[in-house]
Amino acid sequence: MQADTNEVVKPRSLDISEFNADNIGVWPLQYRALVCVLLFVTVLAVGYFLHVKELYSNLDRVAVEEKSLRDAYQQKAFEAANLDAYRQQMAEVEESFGALLSQLPGDTEVPGLLEDITEVGYGSSLDIKSIDLQPENAEEFYIELPIKIVAEGGYHDIATFVSGVAGLPRIVTLHGFSIANAEDSNRQVFEVEAKTYRYKVQDE
Repeated sequence: MQADTNEVVKPRSLDISEFNADNIGVWPLQYRALVCVLLFVTVLAVGYFLHVKELYSNLDRVAVEEKSLRDAYQQKAFEAANLDAYRQQMAEVEESFGALLSQLPGDTEVPGLLEDITEVGYGSSLDIKSIDLQPENAEEFYIELPIKIVAEGGYHDIATFVSGVAGLPRIVTLHGFSIANAEDSNRQVFEVEAKTYRYKVQDE
């Protein structure tokens, strides 16, 4: 009896125990495709963690360095564009500093300054009782020279004296004002500490 030629021959199913690397070529197509996908994903994952992740870290670090360098470049470009203005400002500062230094008395000029303060006092109709130099106070860049002044006069005379001291060509500041009524007159006893300054040289 002749076999029916239209009968469909079903492929032989593989047992799971037959799946090994030796016969991978005869595995069903869907299993082979699944293995290829798994291998591809595994390679991508290993490559990412071993190489690509480090590249991303380096990229972030380089991006931060680029921003820092860009900011530094912009700052230097701004300074270079304004270099002439900076030089002019520096010259003006040096000129102002020199003018201030010229107002600071040297050691030999202190007696003359005391005479100027005395003349301002007499010109203000104050009766100068005493003008005493106090111990010097050394600061970082200058020497402070306190001068204790005791005088007697009216309120208007005191105001004129303060204005006159402020107008001296040398830098003199007034501190610690004290005004009390005189015992034997209607005048006031005026006490104040005047401070002048001189530039501190390197060996002081």
